[in-house]
Amino acid sequence: MPSPLRGQLDEEGRLVEQYVQDAFHDFLKSSLAHAKAERLLDVEVLSGAEGDLMITGPALSLYFAALRSTTDPPSVPLPHMGNSSPRHHLSLDNCPTVFIPFLRLWSDCVPAIQGLAPEHKHDLARVICGLPPLSQPVLPTLNRLAADLRSISIEISQRRSFQDRYASDLQAAIDVGARADPGTVRVKASFVPPPAYTPPDSDTAPAFSGKASLGPPSRSRSRPRSPHVLPPSANAPPRSPATPPTPTIATTTSPAIELIRETLYAALADVFASTPSLLTLLKSDPPRAYFGAVALAVLAVSSSAITPDGAVVGVRGIPLTLSKCPAPLRPLMRELGAIGREAALIEEEDTMEAIRLAQEGSEVPVPRLERAQLLLERGAGHDVRGDGGRRSEEGRAVAFANRVNALALSMTRLPEFRERQDDVFKVLSGIGLSS
Repeated sequence: MPSPLRGQLDEEGRLVEQYVQDAFHDFLKSSLAHAKAERLLDVEVLSGAEGDLMITGPALSLYFAALRSTTDPPSVPLPHMGNSSPRHHLSLDNCPTVFIPFLRLWSDCVPAIQGLAPEHKHDLARVICGLPPLSQPVLPTLNRLAADLRSISIEISQRRSFQDRYASDLQAAIDVGARADPGTVRVKASFVPPPAYTPPDSDTAPAFSGKASLGPPSRSRSRPRSPHVLPPSANAPPRSPATPPTPTIATTTSPAIELIRETLYAALADVFASTPSLLTLLKSDPPRAYFGAVALAVLAVSSSAITPDGAVVGVRGIPLTLSKCPAPLRPLMRELGAIGREAALIEEEDTMEAIRLAQEGSEVPVPRLERAQLLLERGAGHDVRGDGGRRSEEGRAVAFANRVNALALSMTRLPEFRERQDDVFKVLSGIGLSS
């Protein structure tokens, strides 16, 4: 008799990625439908195309999976994938290698989630969906748990296999309980996957290895410096004189979206130059390297190129004011400025805390802003709390990294980014070869 596990386990005894993906999407559909029934998400939200929806859905699935976990250590109960298919529990023993960091972080959250009072469990689901908690005073742990689950969700949402199937997941949730009257207009999910990154030819992909630890970017609010510069780590190799010039086509008459795009792409050159690990990743996992680099570029630009009145000083010193920005792009502009202000506040708090601890003779932990940068570079599950880092009850470093990642997701979904994406990365890949 053939084994019921045939086709579901690889040679190392781990569940194959495709099986886990199929199970996750099956679970995602039921989780979204449950969230709709609980009025955490309504049909209007499910049918919309907001970028945050791509983060909320998987995070809710992770939350419901935590509630249903019955093993120690925690494992994810996977749904049945057919009448003859056994029910599996996704654990660290059988998890595909690529998902292990996410599963480990999720496992850390499970005991805290299951230990919440019923009203706080409901509040956690609300926070994940961007809704205010109902219980007062607000339990600080909820923000940390929501931030951790959303950080895993961001990693999931970057995978093309997820993006291509998310619209059908949303549609399935919309259709649950919908009226079947002939005259009723069917509400359709308008979610469209962001443009895919096509990696450059393998012969031009960099084969540069190394490890960087980014320091907090310096800022000047009165005189924004060029966003081309992200201060490199002390351990990062210096830029070679042969480094290709920063690719840009922006002029004084370029549309706003082109100025924003080219400003971010200009910052990418220095992000890659100061973060060798991204150059390595660019060869093995181009989409993840691309997203991590864009997120770090977003942080660099927001920290160095925003004026006090909210204008962006872009490539060639061209300023873009909020009033000159088209209405659809203004939320992105506002968020870019807000991230810069929060980064400045976090850096100031880190400095004051470091001074206080030094005066007390206590060990100074890794600053929150540096931890956030490491999360942007390495992804969820690669925190530094086990290496002298700190873990606040509110999870502010993770929440801040999530905010930057969410803006990066929104920007990379814009079609205009796809227009220059391939050309820019073909040029940037030369950094690794010439350094």
